Amino acid sequence: MHREYLREVHPARLNTLILTGELWTYLADLNEQAQERLDTIMEQMKIAEGVTEKLKCTRQMEWVQRCNNIRNRAEEIVLHEMIYL
Repeated sequence: MHREYLREVHPARLNTLILTGELWTYLADLNEQAQERLDTIMEQMKIAEGVTEKLKCTRQMEWVQRCNNIRNRAEEIVLHEMIYL
C-alpha cells in the first residue's frame, strides 16, 4: 500500500529508494512497525472498551463483533498514521 502511495504522491522518493536499493528494506521495516502499532492499538482499545476473555466465554458473537470493530478502527488509524504519511 505504501509503495503505491509513494508511486502516486511521491514518485521522486520512490525512485530514490529504488536506485539506492533500499525500497524493500524500507517497506519491510514499515510493515513491521505498522503491525506492531496495530497490535498495540487493538490491545489498548480492547482494554478501554471492556472486551475481555470473560466476554468471549459468555457472549461469543458480541465479542467477535466488537473485536472486528476494533480491528477496523485500528487499521484505519495505522493507515493514516503510517501508510499514507
